Amino acid sequence: MALSHCATGELKQFVVDEGHGVKGVSELKLKTLPELFIQPVERRLDVSKVLPNELIPVIDLSNYEDPEVMKSICYAAEKWGFFEIVNHGLPLDIIDAIKDATHKFFGLSTKEKKKYLSQNTPSKNVRFLTSLNPDVDKAYEWKDHLSCFYVSDEEALQYWPTICK
Repeated sequence: MALSHCATGELKQFVVDEGHGVKGVSELKLKTLPELFIQPVERRLDVSKVLPNELIPVIDLSNYEDPEVMKSICYAAEKWGFFEIVNHGLPLDIIDAIKDATHKFFGLSTKEKKKYLSQNTPSKNVRFLTSLNPDVDKAYEWKDHLSCFYVSDEEALQYWPTICK
């Protein structure tokens, strides 16, 4: 499929409806990026607003009950939209297991991942998505993600992909 020049509807069908996601697009080894993935100029990063030598906030959770830690999280979330957390207490083997589960899920066939698309999954709390809202986005984001809105252990265990457990 020549997706770099195809109609928006065909691209949406391939990426979203068929569940190939942007991983599927990247595997096509296209020479040019499909237009649907190109952000409008007004939504692009304005490099004139980038602060030189500014670092992403790093928040130390070793004393997580300290009110200053909460203030730092709020400040970083409001000013930056993201931050790095250190001394969170998660063992490295758990972090590695999460990375491994992620690679396993995204290594599944499209047919298997498609079971978790929001229109296919029996749980609206566990789903595979590409972009945030492909029905209204002017340009798709260059990402796929598997999300779990935690409701209960029972629901998470029932609907979370077996390969990720």
